[in-house]
Amino acid sequence: MGDFQNFEQDFYQSGYYMDGQQEDVYGYDPAYVNPDYHEVSAHLADEYTTAASYTGQVYQPVAPPEQTEYIDSYEEEPPLLEELGINFDHIWQKTLTVLNPLKPADGSIMNETDLTGPVLFCIALGATLLMAGKAHFGYVYGISALGCVGIYMLLNLMSSYSISCGCVASVLGYCLLPMVGLSAFAVLYSLQGLLGTLLALFVIGWCSLSASKIFSSTLDMSGQQLLVAYPCALLYGVFALLTVF
Repeated sequence: MGDFQNFEQDFYQSGYYMDGQQEDVYGYDPAYVNPDYHEVSAHLADEYTTAASYTGQVYQPVAPPEQTEYIDSYEEEPPLLEELGINFDHIWQKTLTVLNPLKPADGSIMNETDLTGPVLFCIALGATLLMAGKAHFGYVYGISALGCVGIYMLLNLMSSYSISCGCVASVLGYCLLPMVGLSAFAVLYSLQGLLGTLLALFVIGWCSLSASKIFSSTLDMSGQQLLVAYPCALLYGVFALLTVF
């Protein structure tokens, strides 16, 4: 019986004391209850938080390395007008080439599908005709379209090089500039007379000579310039009839 009581006391014995004394817990490090340990832990936690915090500036995010290439390529993109095919330098050079029929044409510049100038010149021709009391916008656009298709087919048959219909329309549209001047002169002075006929013939020759010069230099048809100038003269003769009458 005494042995059983001793076994019961040993079985229920623990390291805890009910009277508030310091307990001796098995496997428990006394350093955890040391105040210095808590100060060191708090200092290490602050350093880790500072190192893991955001290092960039406010409202100025840092671009990832893989996006740097896209940013550089965006800055190196050409201007919007150049992407749309509108080059004012080339427009000015083409205009000067048309105004001076004796000036050699640059084939690299003329062999471009630039319709900005031709559209403006067609609108200007229609506007000057309207100022003279002739509403011929439909005739201007219709004759221009038929003339471009006809000259396009003729040049592809005559030349060993091929040319696009857009290039033909560009050249014919730029060479329409002297006709715009004749139409503007018709607003102030009537062309139904000898002076008007001579001016119309002069402008027709000017336009056809400029167009044939550009086509011959672009397509290497130096010996066939007069053959190219004849159908161009017929086309611009129709515009002259609209202007005079």
